[in-house]
Amino acid sequence: MASKTRYIVVAVVGIAVASGAAWWLQRPAAPPKTDAAGAPAGGNGASAGARGPGGPGGAGRVVAVEATPVRQMALRDDAEAVGSLRSRRSVVLRPEVSGRITALNFTDGQRVRQGQVLVQFDDQLPRAQVQQSQAELSIAQSNHKRNQELVAQGFISQRSVDESAANLEVAQAKLSLSQATASRMRILAPFDGIAGIRGVNVGDYLKDGADIVNVEDLDAVYVDFRLPERLQGKVRTGQTARVAFDALPGVRYAAVVQAINPQIDADGRAVAVRGCIDNRRLQLRPGMFARVTTVFSERANARVIPEEAIVPEGSNAFVYKVIDGKEPGTRVTQRTAVTLGARAPGLVEVVHGLAADDLVVTAGQQRIQRDGTAVRVVVLGQPEAGKGKGNAGPARPASGASPVADAPASAARAGSAMPAAVAPAPFAAPAPAAAPVAALVEPLPGPNPCQVAGTSSGRSAPLVPGKPG
Repeated sequence: MASKTRYIVVAVVGIAVASGAAWWLQRPAAPPKTDAAGAPAGGNGASAGARGPGGPGGAGRVVAVEATPVRQMALRDDAEAVGSLRSRRSVVLRPEVSGRITALNFTDGQRVRQGQVLVQFDDQLPRAQVQQSQAELSIAQSNHKRNQELVAQGFISQRSVDESAANLEVAQAKLSLSQATASRMRILAPFDGIAGIRGVNVGDYLKDGADIVNVEDLDAVYVDFRLPERLQGKVRTGQTARVAFDALPGVRYAAVVQAINPQIDADGRAVAVRGCIDNRRLQLRPGMFARVTTVFSERANARVIPEEAIVPEGSNAFVYKVIDGKEPGTRVTQRTAVTLGARAPGLVEVVHGLAADDLVVTAGQQRIQRDGTAVRVVVLGQPEAGKGKGNAGPARPASGASPVADAPASAARAGSAMPAAVAPAPFAAPAPAAAPVAALVEPLPGPNPCQVAGTSSGRSAPLVPGKPG
């Protein structure tokens, strides 16, 4: 019993000691002593005000913030997608009538010309029918001519002449029919292209509609890809695209947008786009997997700031701009509405609201509650004011800052902008050299089947269906 009482007393004492310690640690701090001028005694008024208690941004207090100037750089508004290649013209040759193959006038993979006879079927019977029709036509022509002479002399009636004229027309029609039947025993190349691998041999009997061989026009290839429906207002015919292939590392091809599907796919909410690539080098083949970067626009002097400088408020965006105060040597904040444009990893374009070299706050916005708040600015990449060179170290980047050099071009989201040429910026930390960019394949001299100029500003007119480029 005595032992139990002793444990209870020890527990009560421990709880009391813990409660007292907690009260001691959490007690409110005593207000600092001030001199007659109202400034904290024994310290710098501006610095003490920045660290002292009280509402941030209050009257007479200086808030420490990090800021960076608005930079100008080249931005490219683009979107990435995946697609596949298709031949500009492709056909599978099939016979219209049944028959036995007597000759194959091509080899697998051979380039063929338009009108070249590729497959010959046994045409002995059709040729005999043509000869028969020609003989019947000759007799009908002779009878009709004789009847015309006799009716002029009055030996026969006009009815006989009309019958002979009708017989002549029937003979001509029979000859045309037999010639058409005979022509179907030969299969011609419909356009210039490359023959595929045949699946038949001489002597095979084929029914009408059987596959013989495919012919592909590869001087130009189409790249079909899809873009989100929110980009339908940006994509236009004639825009430039850069196409890379996993099967051909280190090279890129220039493509030009030639067609946009007027209908949005209801399943994926995407718009189908077709581009054309000059393939006279014959390095590309239909069915290849492609990575397409469509360029919507390019700006050489776009104004950009770090993303952390944006203060969203509903559907609007604001920044805190640092301007000179009324008193010499002082700086205050000004809340400014901005219009945002394209984005890059860690960066955002400001279309309206800021000028080049304006200073915007990137860290410490939560301490600013109204315009005109006095601030002590720490510019990123520069030593803090009041510190000697010997004590100045590299400035700490704002939280969430993403160096431009660390963002590869392939990391851009669909509809985002990637820097075309990134210059060292104060808010960009030093980064190792970027990986080499894939080289752009230059088009061969001569007429371009896609009319691609070979530059980023190339324009093209849609190809006329049925005409080679």
